[in-house]
Amino acid sequence: MSAAPPRVLTVAGSDSGGGAGIQADLKTMLALGVHGMSVITAVTAQNSLGVQGAWELPAEAVRAQYRSVVDDIGVQAIKTGMLSSAALVETVAELLSGTDAPVVVDPVGVSKHGDALLAAEALESVRTRLLPVATVATPNLDEVAQLTGVRVEDEDGMRRAAEAILAFGPRWALIKGGHFPGDALDLLTDGKEDHWLRAPRHDNTHTHGTGCTLASAVASGLAKGLTVPEAVSQAKEYVTGAIEAGFALGAGIGPVDHFWRHRTS
Repeated sequence: MSAAPPRVLTVAGSDSGGGAGIQADLKTMLALGVHGMSVITAVTAQNSLGVQGAWELPAEAVRAQYRSVVDDIGVQAIKTGMLSSAALVETVAELLSGTDAPVVVDPVGVSKHGDALLAAEALESVRTRLLPVATVATPNLDEVAQLTGVRVEDEDGMRRAAEAILAFGPRWALIKGGHFPGDALDLLTDGKEDHWLRAPRHDNTHTHGTGCTLASAVASGLAKGLTVPEAVSQAKEYVTGAIEAGFALGAGIGPVDHFWRHRTS
């Protein structure tokens, strides 16, 4: 009998199209050699064209799933994604604060297609309850603007964004500058040391699930015992390959390829 691999828990919404959310998280975890587990916070009707509907689960259902997994199986890292409402953000933040494991917070605000995935009234709960328990927060530029009001247009703006996110309490901020022209540039910082991560930009429009995939890859690295800079660097390499291999699916934006390292054709 083999020893159990490191265990990672994702607390996020379901994407019925399989490109983002819980589905992307679990695929990433499997590809990176950890055991993925899930707490589903919401169910979406979603495909390559967008989100057609979303239904939030009750807080007690989220709490019961979390306790069921953590109390019996245990976790080495946790990743959060779509939490949708202030009630769920506060429930999850309370659960995380009592768990001894690194936490990667992907403060999901909108989908790739521009569909709102977080209620406006939940933003303050993200700022004051969720971000303070994060080991790493991974906002994109739109989420930075939502949470801090900082509009990023250059590298100096990324530094200001990181400072604004760190002011809410996470140990590290990973500011994703993927919308800039040129290389795909991210900034990881704890306020003392800066790590600029550059990767070639691939001319591929099929990038659904990029943020979920990156955050899950970071959590997978932390579960294996990597430092935050090491986990983020390896996650960046993995998601860059997944973007390059992203494929068409349906009539809209296809997903990144979580299995890109293992495909033979």
